Amino acid sequence: MKTKQLQHLFLRAGFGITPQLANDLSKKNRKKVVEFLFTTNSFLPLEIDLSDLSIYTQEYMKDRANSMEFQRKSNQKIRDYNKLWMERLANSELLLREKMTLFWANHFVCKNQNIFFVQQYNNTLRKNALGNFGDFVKEISKEPAMLNYLNSRQNRKKQPNENFARELMELFTLGVGNYSEKDVKESARAFTGYNYKFNGEFVITKYHHDDDLKTFFGETGNFSGDDIIDIILKQKKCARFVCEKIYRYFVNDQVNEKHLDELTNVFYKDYNIQKLMKFLFLKDWFYDEEHIGTKIKSPIELLVGMQKLVPFSFQITKDVQKIQRLLGQVLLDPPNVAGWKGGKNWIDSNTIILRLKLPSILLSNAEISIKEKGEFEDSFEKYHESNKNQKDFAKVTVDWDFFEESFKNTSFDEMKSLFLITAPNEGTETYLSHLIKSSKKEFCIQLMSIPEYQIC
Repeated sequence: MKTKQLQHLFLRAGFGITPQLANDLSKKNRKKVVEFLFTTNSFLPLEIDLSDLSIYTQEYMKDRANSMEFQRKSNQKIRDYNKLWMERLANSELLLREKMTLFWANHFVCKNQNIFFVQQYNNTLRKNALGNFGDFVKEISKEPAMLNYLNSRQNRKKQPNENFARELMELFTLGVGNYSEKDVKESARAFTGYNYKFNGEFVITKYHHDDDLKTFFGETGNFSGDDIIDIILKQKKCARFVCEKIYRYFVNDQVNEKHLDELTNVFYKDYNIQKLMKFLFLKDWFYDEEHIGTKIKSPIELLVGMQKLVPFSFQITKDVQKIQRLLGQVLLDPPNVAGWKGGKNWIDSNTIILRLKLPSILLSNAEISIKEKGEFEDSFEKYHESNKNQKDFAKVTVDWDFFEESFKNTSFDEMKSLFLITAPNEGTETYLSHLIKSSKKEFCIQLMSIPEYQIC
């Protein structure tokens, strides 16, 4: 398989490719390379130690002071979990499952302040990331984090709450314009009584559930929430809606209707996500020039991509979240139920300066201020200078030994090809040609600091 195709595949299915892996896989054909992606994708839960929170029982939490103490500790654990997830994204061999988990986190968008629920939800995304979409939606509808986020616990027979039913169709399965207000009301009735115990176990509170007949998409019956999801899956526009999101994320922000039809026809047969992704990565058109280097890296893709080539770790856990916030994407903290818009929205006058400066600052073991976004409006240099004596800095440890070993047999020209998925423009090419290439470390930082490194 050609190096450029390998780069394209691993930037979209993962976060980039190392010289060693590129060299190994270049000897294989496309089918074997794609098979490699799917044979290294077992489910491995991401968990942190929560044993010190075992004292916070339902009875213990009735005391307001204890409840507030739990919340404070839970928030810290969520920061720990954020850091752990970043490390998993950068270091795991399960690259496709982890990339898919990241994708689904911005599809089934959810936010919660209880670390037990956050961890359970995140692993539900991970477990189902390449499974059956119907099973996935049903599990999501019963997650305590989602039951909280979209007010399902307040959805009762005598006082229906339509939040989950509306987002189920608008954001998770069908898209705007593909259902009616009556569909929302009828489906909301099917999800009445959805609840969970203190430990997060899902239950249906029978006296809050509406047992009467409902009519939904032309079918009438005493439907449960699962029945509603099954009826939605019968609509081909559900398969098309999900495939369009997959296409925009993994292929191109501009949708080719013919390609979308192909994906929809495959997915609609059984809603098998793994089968869909394998079909996509094997298609000739996935590797067309019109799709290569057309997407802007998300903040997480940018950070993780850098870490894959030059491993680094933040010395202070909370700094991980703060750097993410400056760039505009904080794991486990979406802006709203619709999630991040992506595309050109990733870059504005604040973030572009930080994105271009970030490699030299992080990889040179420098320190940067982590004040909130907006402080960078004049110029990053001015801001950095004015705050350099403050204590609130992010510090990182860089593993240059790993980099040196990885790139010891890679030439400067090969480095450029490996770091940049598209050829630099004339100005950037001139800039690169005038650099004194005495150090691969310095050249690495310079390559990561040019605008072309922002795309994948």
